[in-house]
Amino acid sequence: MFLGLEHTAIASPDPGGLAQWYVDTLGFRINFRYGPNVFVRAPNGSLLEIIPSEGERGPNSMKDPGIRHLAIAVEDFNAAMKQLKDVGVAIIGDPIENQGNRLAFFADRDGNLLHLVSRETPLP
Repeated sequence: MFLGLEHTAIASPDPGGLAQWYVDTLGFRINFRYGPNVFVRAPNGSLLEIIPSEGERGPNSMKDPGIRHLAIAVEDFNAAMKQLKDVGVAIIGDPIENQGNRLAFFADRDGNLLHLVSRETPLP
C-alpha cells in the first residue's frame, strides 16, 4: 500500500531562488512549478518541493527535533567536495570517514542542513 517518500518539502522565503541554487549547485533540474511552488528533481530521480515560508526560521542545529538533514549521494566524494568549495559553499566541520562511508555537512543558501554521502557498501 505505502510505497515510500514521493518528495520532501522545504519552506523558503524565496522558493524560486532556492530551487535555482539546487539546480546551479547540485545539478538538480526544475521539474514542475505551480504558483510560487517549485519541484526540483535530482539526477537520481528524488524530488524536493520548495514552497513559500511564513514567519521566522526556528532553531536549526544538528540535533534539534524534526528533520535534520538531507543526504546527497555522490559517486566521487573528492570531486563533489571540490565543486562545492569552488562555488563558495562552506563545509561545516571536517569530513567524516566511518565504516567505509564518507560524509561532509554543509547548508543550502537558506541554511537547511545537507550532507554529502559516499558509501563503500550500499545500505541493505
